[in-house]
Amino acid sequence: MVKQSKMQWFSLILSLGAVLVLGACAKKAAPPPPPPPPNPTAPTASISVNPNSIQAGQSASLTWQTTDATDVSIDGIGAVQANGSQSVSPNDSTTYHLVAKGAGGTQEATARLTVAAAPPPPPPPAAASLTDEELFDQGAKDVYFDYDNSDIRGDQQAAVQADVTLLSAHAAISLTVEGHCDERGSTEYNLALGDRRASAVKNGLTAGGISASRIKTISYGKEKPFCMESNEACWQQNRRGHLVYQK
Repeated sequence: MVKQSKMQWFSLILSLGAVLVLGACAKKAAPPPPPPPPNPTAPTASISVNPNSIQAGQSASLTWQTTDATDVSIDGIGAVQANGSQSVSPNDSTTYHLVAKGAGGTQEATARLTVAAAPPPPPPPAAASLTDEELFDQGAKDVYFDYDNSDIRGDQQAAVQADVTLLSAHAAISLTVEGHCDERGSTEYNLALGDRRASAVKNGLTAGGISASRIKTISYGKEKPFCMESNEACWQQNRRGHLVYQK
């Protein structure tokens, strides 16, 4: 019986030892590997322009937004922040191309801005048409004479020709040629001299092709001077054939 009891204790000790060895081995086993990290998120990108159509010289607002991007650029502008806005004023129609890069890949977006040519400037306002009387007042030339003379001087032929040109271009205009003199001489003599001067101007106009029916003459002699001083410069202004529009 004693021998049998010893054998049972020996078996029990062996069993406990085996359990302890197995427990120790179990504690030394390597832990399982950690799960793999999730795949990086792909970037998102959007870009818009407002308004999307302008005229040359005008501006528009370019706006963009991205997520999960570390490198953002726009063609023609360069590197930009992940989100932003910028005023643009191109001369020609432009497509803005955005590229957003990140750990999860690349995303692109575009926005089109149409630029129309600036409209031509408005034409200048049409000049108001002048009346015949206004044209006459602007273009008619008086004819000046030497002292005690009714012959048209050589230096006054250009004035006569200018009057012929004006009257030829405006056939509805009729006129009166007034004969004037300086203050020297009698009233009767100067009335006759003024009449000859007015007739000389009329003859010059008709010689240029102007109908005599459009031209009246009258002499004022020295009664209506243009200049009141008693000197040669003033007298010369008074010796004239003066053209007046006939209403």
